[in-house]
Amino acid sequence: MPRPQDALVELNFARSLDPATEPLTENLREVDNLIKELQTVHKQSWNPRLKVYACQSLMFTKQKANVEKGLNQLMDIYNEKKDYVPALLAMSQGLIIQKQHTKARNQLKRVADLAKKGYNPEFMDDFERAWLLLAEIYIQSSKYDLASSLCHLAKDHNRSCGKAWEQLGLIYEKEQAYKDAATHYEKAWEFCNEASPSVGYRLAFNYLKAKRYVVAINICQQVLKISENYPKIKKDVLDKARGLLRS
Repeated sequence: MPRPQDALVELNFARSLDPATEPLTENLREVDNLIKELQTVHKQSWNPRLKVYACQSLMFTKQKANVEKGLNQLMDIYNEKKDYVPALLAMSQGLIIQKQHTKARNQLKRVADLAKKGYNPEFMDDFERAWLLLAEIYIQSSKYDLASSLCHLAKDHNRSCGKAWEQLGLIYEKEQAYKDAATHYEKAWEFCNEASPSVGYRLAFNYLKAKRYVVAINICQQVLKISENYPKIKKDVLDKARGLLRS
């Protein structure tokens, strides 16, 4: 039987799921089992953090009824504790799943304001996720200055926050500053232990755009070792870099 602190580590890992991605069913099942164990065996059903985990587990199934149920339960927590940061973050994640981006943005701005008024280290991970989710929304609407300041906030509080470096890379890429983009993607690649094919792809692509063909080829080969059929990297980057190197 796992210890409560081990279970919470697992739950934190599950919470880090991006609401825009598809979680694995077995991961969600594992999370549900851990929540039930902590609530019953370790008598922690009172714990609001666990209630939030349970809501997130429901919402991350992406099933409409579960998302609505999770959001309703979060609203109950919100009515009891209006400034409870984990619940506000979870609500914004549920709203993103429902594609209600304006409402999600408003919740995330509220979390950012709470961090500004009084940064509580207990909610360190929640603040970081909120800043980065809000930055993502701003990037999608081309508000790069606002997004950049949020990424820097996350990075300043956690220097090894790979997602902050990745999003800064994306901002520079969208501004066609490919050398700067590559510099930031390098840090993101380092902090994911060179194990994320999507970060590797973006790094290789920006090396190509910055005319650094040899390193672009090297990164492509690393990505293809991790994910043999990673979409587009061979055609978009590897073949082009090889062709340009020969010309």
